[in-house]
Amino acid sequence: MGETVTPQGVLGVAALLDVPIAQVRSPRLVAVLDRVNDPGNAGTVLRTADAAGADAVVLTEGSVDPHNGKCVRATAGSLWHLPVVSAVPLPDAVEHLRGQDLQVLATSGSGEHDLDDLVDAGALGAPTAWLFGPEAAGLSADALALADRTVRIPIVGRAESLNLSAAAAVCLYATRRAHREIVVGRTRQP
Repeated sequence: MGETVTPQGVLGVAALLDVPIAQVRSPRLVAVLDRVNDPGNAGTVLRTADAAGADAVVLTEGSVDPHNGKCVRATAGSLWHLPVVSAVPLPDAVEHLRGQDLQVLATSGSGEHDLDDLVDAGALGAPTAWLFGPEAAGLSADALALADRTVRIPIVGRAESLNLSAAAAVCLYATRRAHREIVVGRTRQP
């Protein structure tokens, strides 16, 4: 029943908490996972989004079920802390989030905009939805075309790339910091 060889010895039963996209109202930060089918990555991003103060996580059609056992374990309880939308078509999710006045940023190793430059310009202070794709292939050309900007995370070492959950953490926390600076009223120093 625990779905692992060595379960933790505790089992709970709970109702599924599926949230329709229409219930995501006035968010400031949303993580959108498009076709992310690795349950460990999806759960870790969900946990990171919760820690960064995101208002919702959206898993598009073709993504893992957030109630998958491995995904639930990777969330470490965060699945119960914020609205999670699943199986929504990506264009519908983007349309809804834009209707809630969010800018839509997509991650790509070859993105037109550098994350550090956006941070320095104050561009992450606006309500933001981040689009993240599967680790192996990234976002499709169609998904990238839906975004207001494509963003690359600067890699200054010799690593080829970051994994999905690390990239999501960098982007979500950069946005969280920008939102905090606006709320607290801090000004940026060069």
